[in-house]
Amino acid sequence: MRMILLPLIAVAAAFPAWSADAPAASAPSQEQVIEQFRSDMQAKRSDIIAKNLTLTADQAAKFWPLFEQYQKEQNAIIEGQLKATQQYADKFDKLTDADSTNYVNALLTRDTKMHELRVKWLAKFKTVVPAGVAARVIQIDRRLSLLAQLQLSSQIPLVR
Repeated sequence: MRMILLPLIAVAAAFPAWSADAPAASAPSQEQVIEQFRSDMQAKRSDIIAKNLTLTADQAAKFWPLFEQYQKEQNAIIEGQLKATQQYADKFDKLTDADSTNYVNALLTRDTKMHELRVKWLAKFKTVVPAGVAARVIQIDRRLSLLAQLQLSSQIPLVR
């Protein structure tokens, strides 16, 4: 069973990127699909967070540039997960025990890195917004990430 970015496309379907009436063009490359997915996900995440925060103009001016940096660091972690998922998909029909363990370890490493990133950025966000607002940002971001992980995980077959 060869899955070429099936998980990514499944998650992208949960966050529609293309208009229904967009003209049909040649199929996008894997890199274009990934970039479009990431861009749409960031925009939607920022929009949801913005709608759930009340910031003064001064707080907003300080917070949003930090949030963009946070998203860049988050993207690096997500990129590692996407690569591990693609490797798992490419080898799925002939997975060895080592391949299976490597994939699960990549997921666990991703979880650890995301936790560490959120702890780090909670402290940074608290330097520009009240602690409750910073906590809300991390809470919303975590919920959105859990939703995306659930979508992704549900499309990936379990190790045999």
